[in-house]
Amino acid sequence: MDSPTDKAVKTGTLGKIMDVLDAIAGTPGIRFTDVLEEVGQPRGTIHRHLSHLLEEGLVILNQDGGYELGTRFLKLASKSWQQNSLRNIAGPLLTELQQQTGETVHLAMLQGPQVVYLDKVESNQSVRMHSQIGNASPIYCTGVGKAMLSALPDEKIEGLIAQFDFHQYTEHTLKDSTAMWEEIKQIRACGYAEDREEHEMGIRCVAAPLVCKEGRLLGGISTTAPVYRIKPETLQQWRGVVTEAARSIGEACRYQLAPGHNT
Repeated sequence: MDSPTDKAVKTGTLGKIMDVLDAIAGTPGIRFTDVLEEVGQPRGTIHRHLSHLLEEGLVILNQDGGYELGTRFLKLASKSWQQNSLRNIAGPLLTELQQQTGETVHLAMLQGPQVVYLDKVESNQSVRMHSQIGNASPIYCTGVGKAMLSALPDEKIEGLIAQFDFHQYTEHTLKDSTAMWEEIKQIRACGYAEDREEHEMGIRCVAAPLVCKEGRLLGGISTTAPVYRIKPETLQQWRGVVTEAARSIGEACRYQLAPGHNT
């Protein structure tokens, strides 16, 4: 595994700045010495990056002298969210799916070995999911992550699995690449994936990939709820409505997204 210093050398100036931002985002209020230790870049380089980030409003200093992400990120994130083509197309169908299930619905995309949530339609129940738009989770222990993974060519899957650390979040988390490939085989056979308390105990979901007619992966959707609200017949209903919603979104994208369009 590469050391932080090796990583900084390989990724260039922008990569070094992103490492600094990742450190600040991961630990709001982080001090300069802690950024220096975590990122592993020369003191002068980090000082220069932080100065530029402060000038641009991407980073701020709090009253205790620690670094936090600036509000400019909120503006950029808001613009990105509003302009996301997949979210705009899927939105009405996500709402419809939530009304059919009564539970929380997510829209997600792959980003490296992780799943990033693009949109969320809340459950109308009093106890809701704590997921947030923009948050990332591992592919291998989330229903929507596994669903999207199954829709990729085998060579791409192999490359992603090589990046998984298979951290055991619960006793149900997949343990290795052998288990991952067996899961992919099952998902491809039935057309949907499930999270069986693999990322968080007490939470289950049913998910399906969003694929356009030519087979290009667009993203994934899922319906999620606490296990105490889920009966066997509930899961069976979800499997049907989630896969149908995924098919409908894929069909809508076929007509509204140009070939090769990046969402």
